[in-house]
Amino acid sequence: MDKRFFYLIRRGAGVVGSLVAALAMFGCDSNGNPIEEFGLDKLQKGISTEAEVRTVMGAPDTVWNDGDGARTLEYPKGPEGVRTWMFAINGMGTLIDYRQVLTEDNFSRVVPHLSSNEVRRMLGRPRSVVQFRLKNEEVWDWKYHHIHEDRLFNVHFDIDSMQVVRTSVSDISSH
Repeated sequence: MDKRFFYLIRRGAGVVGSLVAALAMFGCDSNGNPIEEFGLDKLQKGISTEAEVRTVMGAPDTVWNDGDGARTLEYPKGPEGVRTWMFAINGMGTLIDYRQVLTEDNFSRVVPHLSSNEVRRMLGRPRSVVQFRLKNEEVWDWKYHHIHEDRLFNVHFDIDSMQVVRTSVSDISSH
């Protein structure tokens, strides 16, 4: 047979093996979906309490007041982690929803003229903050996972107004 055929078979087996290993590493919840964070499978939207969220996730980094007793608990997994979780709790103390916010969809919502407070609320605590005085910029970054690699999503703020000037993405070499 052709050498290319055997190459494709070996390559396909490697891809399948990698996928199986990745699924085994993360495990699956009761619905067969991969578990993205240890303990999330123990929480149920509309049933679990804030106390149960805190038992599973620990103390939140930030608690955002959403009005009428509702709040959002923020759990950044940085600086080396690639996820930030937001847990919405209603005024009765029940978990309504949770989501991982370091996504391409959320990044696309970061546009010029948003305030640093709006960005902070949307993406959670940044991994790092660096000022570039000569450019009059302060840059915040969040590490996230894109396909098969980790990257940094950077938000550039005008130092004087602390409004978004632009965003950028940096590749992280995995040496």
